[in-house]
Amino acid sequence: MKIIVLKFGGTSVGTTDRIKKVAKIIAKYKKKYNVIVLSSAMSGVTNNLINLSKKISKNFADSEYDVLVSSGEQVSCALISGELINKGFNSRSWMSWQIPIITDGKYKFSRISKINKNQIISYLKKGGIPIITGFQGINNKNRITTIGRGGTDASAIMFAKFFEAEKCIIYTDVDGVYSTDPNKLKSAKKIKVISYEEMLEMASLGAKVMQPHSIQDARLNRVDIEVRSSFTDNDGTLITKRKNIINNKIITGISNTINDAKVTLLGVRDKPGIAASIFKPLSENSINVDMVVQNISANGKETDLTFTIKSDDLSKTKKIILQNKKINFRDLMFDKNVSKVSIIGVGMVTTPGVTYRMFQSLANQKINIQVISTSEIKISVLIDKKNVRKAISSLHKEFKLNK
Repeated sequence: MKIIVLKFGGTSVGTTDRIKKVAKIIAKYKKKYNVIVLSSAMSGVTNNLINLSKKISKNFADSEYDVLVSSGEQVSCALISGELINKGFNSRSWMSWQIPIITDGKYKFSRISKINKNQIISYLKKGGIPIITGFQGINNKNRITTIGRGGTDASAIMFAKFFEAEKCIIYTDVDGVYSTDPNKLKSAKKIKVISYEEMLEMASLGAKVMQPHSIQDARLNRVDIEVRSSFTDNDGTLITKRKNIINNKIITGISNTINDAKVTLLGVRDKPGIAASIFKPLSENSINVDMVVQNISANGKETDLTFTIKSDDLSKTKKIILQNKKINFRDLMFDKNVSKVSIIGVGMVTTPGVTYRMFQSLANQKINIQVISTSEIKISVLIDKKNVRKAISSLHKEFKLNK
């Protein structure tokens, strides 16, 4: 049985006219494949539901949050299925609990562990087109759970895995992955093929095409993903394993963040365990710490510690640090006017001089680097937010990504 999994994002199903176009896309694939469709909620619906929960309570129960925000997908799936039925196809909508899709983990951040295939396989054999709510499942208490924002991508990937689909296509409002944000640089080029590792770094570092955990799921389960636009017929971007890629570029793409903040503790007493004392309560409050740099004083008794977090977590971080009785410091500083710019590419593993070229390119534009972090296939620098466009343009040209 040849199966293809199609996922449609919120913008793709944002209006009834767009849903009619989505139905045409599904009908085209139905000529060659058994089609399984995963749909997000219509654009804006999930945010509206979240706002409703905030009006009820600042501490809205996580279990009820999942019930609330998962309702948006039910609407879009019914509309897609209704349009397909109107076109003469055998179709029906399925909610996660009807299949069921089994999840593990906390409310709001669950992960799919199992999908019961029997009913869907039976329905496909009858020529049916199942339209399935993405972003959700049920736990061992028979409660609805959600798997994080952007979770419909993860749903589609797991369906592709469990049903051994030949293809998994993610339809969105962009026609692929670009070398950098085309809204910031007109010369940005679409990437035809990109590795899981590069895409994971780009997604983690600010690229909005897919959520990082979805890329990680695809990588772990070796599911190739094609990212396409539901608004054009242009070829998309294939996300696959490294050995499938022939690429002569050192750097594949450039990403930047828009919601970072820098935190600096000055004059921290330098002793074993002090860093753990600072970061443990942040971790316990689900605050993700990213770039970290530590400077030891000349006398070896004090250190200045700088790290970055999401700007949304700034007020909570400040409160946690000031209430932390296990640490002493002279001053606490914050800066929200920063952005992380990163170059990503598997080619840098075997190519010397990449770091120098990046730093020199920024120096030529008189852009000061505040913090640096690296991995095997990426280099990130923290700079003043006002210099982001200039930095991206300079690096894009330096590494010939416009060709």
